[in-house]
Amino acid sequence: MISALWTPTDADVDEARVTEFARFVEQRHEVTLPDYRSLWRWSIDELESFWRAVWDFFEIRSDTEPTRVLENRGMPGAQWFPGTELNYVDQVIRHARPDRAAIVHAREDGSVRTVTWAEMVEQAGALAGTLADAGVGRGDRVVGYLPNIPEAVIAFLATASLGAVWSACGQDYSASAAIDRLGQLEPAALITASGYSYGGQFRDKSSDVGAVVDALTTVRVVVTVGDASGSSRSWSNATAERRQLSPVAVPFEHPLWIVFSSGTTGLPKGIVHGHGGVVLEHLKSVALQSDLSSEDVFFWYTSPSWMMWNFQIAGLLTGATIVCADGSPAFPKPDALWDIAARLGVTYLGTSPGYVLACIKADTRPGTDHDLKALRGIGITGSAMPASSSIWLSENVGAQVPVFSISGGTDVVSAFAGGVRTAPVWAGELSVPFLGVALDAYDENGGSMQGTVGELVVTEPMPSMPLYFWNDADGSRYRDAYFDTYPGIWRHGDWITVTEHGSVLVHGRSDSTLNRNGIRMGSADIYQAVESLNEVTEALVLGIELPDGGYWMPLFVVVPDGLTDELRERIDAVIRTQASPRHVPDDIIAAPAIPHTRTGKKLEVPLKRIFQGAAAAGTLDTSAVDDPAAVQWFVDRAAENQRVHRAR
Repeated sequence: MISALWTPTDADVDEARVTEFARFVEQRHEVTLPDYRSLWRWSIDELESFWRAVWDFFEIRSDTEPTRVLENRGMPGAQWFPGTELNYVDQVIRHARPDRAAIVHAREDGSVRTVTWAEMVEQAGALAGTLADAGVGRGDRVVGYLPNIPEAVIAFLATASLGAVWSACGQDYSASAAIDRLGQLEPAALITASGYSYGGQFRDKSSDVGAVVDALTTVRVVVTVGDASGSSRSWSNATAERRQLSPVAVPFEHPLWIVFSSGTTGLPKGIVHGHGGVVLEHLKSVALQSDLSSEDVFFWYTSPSWMMWNFQIAGLLTGATIVCADGSPAFPKPDALWDIAARLGVTYLGTSPGYVLACIKADTRPGTDHDLKALRGIGITGSAMPASSSIWLSENVGAQVPVFSISGGTDVVSAFAGGVRTAPVWAGELSVPFLGVALDAYDENGGSMQGTVGELVVTEPMPSMPLYFWNDADGSRYRDAYFDTYPGIWRHGDWITVTEHGSVLVHGRSDSTLNRNGIRMGSADIYQAVESLNEVTEALVLGIELPDGGYWMPLFVVVPDGLTDELRERIDAVIRTQASPRHVPDDIIAAPAIPHTRTGKKLEVPLKRIFQGAAAAGTLDTSAVDDPAAVQWFVDRAAENQRVHRAR
C-alpha cells in the first residue's frame, strides 16, 4: 500500500469533532465505532439513526419535535423529517457573539472590512423589514447579482428569515447570462451592486445592472450596494431602520435557495434545496468532516455563482468567522490567497487545483513567505487535483497541514467524498466518503466496482438532494438528470475509483461542464455568445482536465471565410462581455464542421474523452453521428495534440 502524505496524530483524533460525535453515537446506540470507516458504515447502514443523531448532536432548533426521520427511502422522492418546522437562519443566529467577527471582507488592495455578528444580524433584520414592506414573503424569490461581499451573505440571511427563496450569480456573468438564470424565477426583489474589483481594476456593472432590472419585470424593490440609480434604494438606506431579525418557521422541505447548473444544454437548470436538508448536510460537512467550530476562521475563495459560496456560509452554522474575497486570487501577486490567510489568521483555506498549479508555476513559497501558523487545513475542489500538487502543498505549506480534497456538486450543494481529521491523506486521493453518503462506483450494468474506474453513484438518499428543479412540474428533468441510467440510484456524472483502502480517486466529469479554476459554466453560454457573430457558423467548446492538473479549454469554430486574428479578438471579446471573462478559451481553432448525434446534440463528452486519450472506437459509435468525417477530423486533431504533449 502506498504511504500516506499526512497521518493524524493521537491528539488530532482525540480532539476532532467527529470523534466527539462518534462517542455520542456509541453511548446512544450501544455500538462500537473504533474508527472513521466503522462510523461511515454505520451511517449508511443505519441511515435514519445517523441523521437523527446529527439533529440531536447539534441541537437543531425547531418549532416542532421530530417524530419521524424518513417517510420514504426511495429516490427520487425521499421525504425527510415530515411535519417538522425550522429556519436556517435560526441555526445561524444562535451562535451570535456580538463583538466577534462574523464576516471579514478581504479586498484586493489589502484593506479589510469586518462585520461583527451584531452588525450582521442587525443589517439582516433591517433588510428583511425592507423586503417585507415591499410585500416579499414566504415562497417569493429574492435574487442577487453581486460580487462575493458581506452584503451578499446578509441579503441571503434576510431573505431566508422571511421564508423567501434566495438565488444569486456573480457579476463576472454578463447581463444576458444573469437574466438566463434569474429571469426564470420571476423574482420579487433584486439585490445588486454597482460593480466589483478584479485584477486591480474596478469593473463598472451599472449598464449590466440596468439591463437585468429591465428584464426582471416582476421585481418590486431593487437594493444596490454602491451607487444607486433610478428607483433603486441604496444598501445604507435599505438597512437604516432597525428591525428585529425574527426567522419564521417553515416546513423542513421549504425552499431555501435555488442554485443553477452550468447550462450545458439550453437554459441553466434551477436546483431547489430545502431549509432542513441544507442545515443537516452542511453541519455534518463543515463541523464533522472539516472540523470547524466557533473558534475557526473559514475562507474559501469562491463566487456567488458557485455552490461553494453557499457552502462557505455554512461556517456561520458553527459560529465560525467567514472570509469573503471578491477580487482575483492572483492579484497583486500570485500568492494573494496565502497572504490573506496569513493576515487574517485563517484556520481553514479552500481553493482549486488550478490555483495551486498557478502557484507552482509561479514558484511561490507560501510556508516560507507567509506566517501560516494558524492554518489547520486546506480544502481543494472544483476539479481533480493531481498527486504532484498535493505533494507540493505538503512541502511548501507544511507537512502538518492536511490537504482535504472534496468532490460533490451544485446538485447536493455539498460533497460526496473528501477528508476528515481522523483519517490519513494520500496524495491525489480523497480520503473518505462523507458520513451518510452511500457512495459507490458502478460499471455500465450497475455492478459495484473497486480498484477500477466507474460512475460515481449514491445508493441511499441524502437530505440535501434537490427538492425539485425549477419549472419542472412533472419531475421528468430531475429524474432524467440523475436516475435515467440506474433507476432508483443517483448517478452523478463523475468518473471515480474506490481504492482498496477506501479512498476515492476522481478522474473528472463524465459530462461536458466547463470548470475553470472551480468556476463552472455551461457550454450553452459560450455558444450563445460566439454563434451570435455572423462569421461563425457553429462552435464547439471543450473543458479538458490535463494529467499535470492543468486545464485546457479550446474553442473550435466553423468559419467559412477563414479565422483571422481580428476575428479571434472579436470572439474573445464577445465571450468576455456576453458570457464570462473567466471562460475565454485558451485556443481558438478553425474546424471544417461540428459533429452531432442524429438528434442534433453536439458531441462534447465523447470528443472531450478522445482529447484526454481515450480510443475513438470505444468512445463513440460513428453510425450514430450525423457527420463521421467531422468526427475523424477531431480524432486526428486529438492524436496530434497527444503527440505534441508527449514530445515536450
